[in-house]
Amino acid sequence: MWASISTRASAGAAMTPSDKEIADVLLDLAHQRGVGKTFCPSEAARRLSDNWRPLMPAVRRVAADVALRATQKGKTVDPLTAKGPIRLGLPE
Repeated sequence: MWASISTRASAGAAMTPSDKEIADVLLDLAHQRGVGKTFCPSEAARRLSDNWRPLMPAVRRVAADVALRATQKGKTVDPLTAKGPIRLGLPE
């Protein structure tokens, strides 16, 4: 089972999580939800840092690398090119 990751940098701390740390958090969230359920990528970024907004491009990139399903308005999209909010989940 996936362990919950609680590594989080404060707003004043300079921390750039590795792709592995991002992947671990993304997969943890996906497995917690299960197949057919989704989560916002910002949930992963918020687990990694209080200053989470700059992490969003890396979170989307890593989500594509680990083959999570990205959706927008219920339709599958590419997390790297989709504009606006997306949801992530395990492939069905």
